[in-house]
Amino acid sequence: MSQNDLILKVETLQNLLLARATGGTGDWEEYKSLREELTNHSLVKPLLPSFVITCRDVSQFWSFISSKYNTYRERREYIWQEFSPLLNQLESSLRSLPDKIISDTLNDFDTDHIKQIWERAIVRREEDPQGAITTARTLLESTCKTILDDLQINYASDIDLPKLYKLTAEQLNLAPAQHTEQIFKQILGGCQTVVEGLGAVRNKLGDAHGQGKKPVKPAARHAELAVNLAGAMSIFLVRTWEHKKSKSNQNE
Repeated sequence: MSQNDLILKVETLQNLLLARATGGTGDWEEYKSLREELTNHSLVKPLLPSFVITCRDVSQFWSFISSKYNTYRERREYIWQEFSPLLNQLESSLRSLPDKIISDTLNDFDTDHIKQIWERAIVRREEDPQGAITTARTLLESTCKTILDDLQINYASDIDLPKLYKLTAEQLNLAPAQHTEQIFKQILGGCQTVVEGLGAVRNKLGDAHGQGKKPVKPAARHAELAVNLAGAMSIFLVRTWEHKKSKSNQNE
């Protein structure tokens, strides 16, 4: 069951209980089915409201909620409050899934170096947006340099990010000029623009350079965008490099 499906099932269960607690009716066979499924889910059961565990059917739930609170408002607030930890946990897990995919890909690609940079970037997104933006650029730079090192391609130690990415892209056949199909040229050109933007936003909003009397401070959402773009571009480069190596090994 996907995380989205799980969230939907929990919200459906919550809504059934809200309806009954406020004088409505519902599909109580569905309640029994959802309750059985969710109480048997090892990750969900510990965070389910205790009354879901103890109330096996509608009559038991009604006896519980009607004796606990007299008003509809109190009942609604109580049910929302009791389901909140579970839904928050599920939504948090859903948001972190892309982070895990990137972490796993970078860990397989490199030993610890690049993954550590990625983990620093995602930790800083909320508390240190400027540092996160700088680390996002470092992640992409390190990914490109690692691939070029594997390919034994020389590059200047002070090469800027757009030139570094362009050199890497050419080695992986990802440069727009290396393709004739317009759609691929457009997509790969977009990737190049993203990299140029990451370089520019780091210079403008990151913590690698000093600022004047009126510093521009990025918000967490800016850092999240920069970090997520850098992570997506990094795994695109890594997977392309792995595909290239695999084809080369097959042809030997």
